[in-house]
Amino acid sequence: MTTERNEQATAAAEPEPDLSCDRRTALSSAIFGGLMVVAGPVMIVDARRLPGDGSAMGPAVMPFALGVLLALTGFWLMWRSLRDLRSAVRGHPLRSHAALRVGGLAAALVAFAAVLPFIGYVAASAALFAVTALLLGAPHGWRLYAGGWALAALAFLTFDRLIGLTLPTGPWGF
Repeated sequence: MTTERNEQATAAAEPEPDLSCDRRTALSSAIFGGLMVVAGPVMIVDARRLPGDGSAMGPAVMPFALGVLLALTGFWLMWRSLRDLRSAVRGHPLRSHAALRVGGLAAALVAFAAVLPFIGYVAASAALFAVTALLLGAPHGWRLYAGGWALAALAFLTFDRLIGLTLPTGPWGF
C-alpha cells in the first residue's frame, strides 16, 4: 500500500511532458527537409561531374556520399515533420529579438566570407564559431573562444594538411 502511495506521489510531482509539436516548428522543419531533398541530388550531380583520377577514393566519393545522406536525411525530416504537423498546435510567439538573431547570423556568415581570404581559415572560422554561439545564447567565457579555435584548427589540419585541400591561410600561415 505504501508503495502505491509513493508511486502516486512521484507521478503527481512530475509534470507530464508536453508531447505536442509547435506548428511553426513543424512547418519550418518540413521546408528545411524539402531544401535538403533538393540539395542532395544537386550535390550528387556535381560530384559525378568531377574528373576521376583512377583511384578507388577519387575526389567525387565524399561529395557523392554526402549528397545521398543529405537527400535521405531531408526525406526523413520532411516525413516526420509532415506527420507531426497533423497534431501540431499553435505555438508561443517568437522569442524576443529572434529576427535580430537571425539577421546577426546571416551577417556573421557574410562577414566570414568577406574576411576569409584576408585573415585565413582558422581565425575566420574561430570568430564565426564564437559569434554564432553567442548569438544562440552560449555563456561567455574563455572556453567558448578556446573551443572555437580548437575546432577551427582541427578542421584546418584535417582538410589542409591531411586531405590536401588548400584552405586560405592568411598572414599567419594558418
